[in-house]
Amino acid sequence: MSRDRAPASPDSRAAPLRNAAFRALLAYRICSILSYQIVAVTVGWHVYELTRDPWMLGLIGLAEVLPYFCVAPFAGYLVDHLPRRRLGMAAGLGLSLTPLLLAAIAAGLFDGGVWPIYAAIVLTGMVRAFLGPVYNALFARVLPREQFVRGASLGSIVFQSALVLGPAVGGALVAAAGKPAAYLAAAACALGVIAALAWMRVEEPPRPDARAPIFASIAEGARFVFGHQILLGALALDMFAVLFGGAISLAPAFIHDILHYGPEGLGILRGAPALGAVAVGVWLARHPVQRNAGRILLLAVAGFGLCIIGFGLSKLFWLSACFLLLSGMCDGVSVVMRSTILQLATPDAMRGRVSSINGLFVGSSNELGAFYAGSMARLLGLVPAVVLGGCVTISVALATAWRAPRLRRLDLRELQEAPHAPARR
Repeated sequence: MSRDRAPASPDSRAAPLRNAAFRALLAYRICSILSYQIVAVTVGWHVYELTRDPWMLGLIGLAEVLPYFCVAPFAGYLVDHLPRRRLGMAAGLGLSLTPLLLAAIAAGLFDGGVWPIYAAIVLTGMVRAFLGPVYNALFARVLPREQFVRGASLGSIVFQSALVLGPAVGGALVAAAGKPAAYLAAAACALGVIAALAWMRVEEPPRPDARAPIFASIAEGARFVFGHQILLGALALDMFAVLFGGAISLAPAFIHDILHYGPEGLGILRGAPALGAVAVGVWLARHPVQRNAGRILLLAVAGFGLCIIGFGLSKLFWLSACFLLLSGMCDGVSVVMRSTILQLATPDAMRGRVSSINGLFVGSSNELGAFYAGSMARLLGLVPAVVLGGCVTISVALATAWRAPRLRRLDLRELQEAPHAPARR
């Protein structure tokens, strides 16, 4: 276990933050998300500025998610069988290359329209496949099990804070200094990922002497997830909610065509959901949910869908921002609950593979949601596409409550007491 691990203090709210290795892990997370979000807001503005076509915004997500899907299963296998910290540092290096390429494109060094932009985004999709599994695997090495709930809440606060700061910084930099400066700032954040992991001191878990064949090992992780009703239900719920409620990917089009704001307004809209999630994360860090966790999760996802409907119908900038803020509060509950379930339910030897499957469910749903939203906006128009997505999200919450009764009745103490038992029907 980590040499920097603090003594177990389950009643102390600040106990995880006294752990130097956990602080380094949080620095790794905030730097990686800042880099990704600055690129996301800048490249969205960049593409829409060139094309004025919402469908082209959806193609950004598709350009990222296809390589992510191809790499993620193998990334999980590598995280379970190779030094996790070194893999994270290599991923940080790869994360810095995309904004450097995009900065060169924005500066006019490459001439090919939007397609070189999409080609650069492909690299981000490949690198992102490693970031989540590395984080989740190291999380369990630097904290004792009794601090997982508070650690997940603190991790969510850091994650959502980066989602607030990244779009705001990206939008401000585009408005004040131009797109190349924003991309270079993202590259600097990616280098911070390498520095954070270089600073971290953590003992790697022992590696098995005999390794299973790679595809058999990946299949073992998939069987674990699909045999665990609570874990599978939480992942599927989050995936479909984000997939059909991904209105934020259309924010550049709403800013241009409906709300009539500049790039700084885009930064505010992209950051509003994360600001709401930060507020909820702070509350949950001080008041961890144990009883009725499943019901709270389902209600939060339904509330998220209602907020997306409100955003789609709003024609006032600050009202739209308010709906996105409330959607982030609902999503923050979902993120903390899902992260806690993932950490409590997964055996340490399987964390990379299970985290990769989690990424296929959840991490890729943002990009698939962006493609879905862009396609529906082209077919139906901006407002009908967003309202329909919110309605489908509510339907997903109702269907999950019906199909996953163990999730609906979940008390997190069940997972703490019986950590890795498959929770079947």
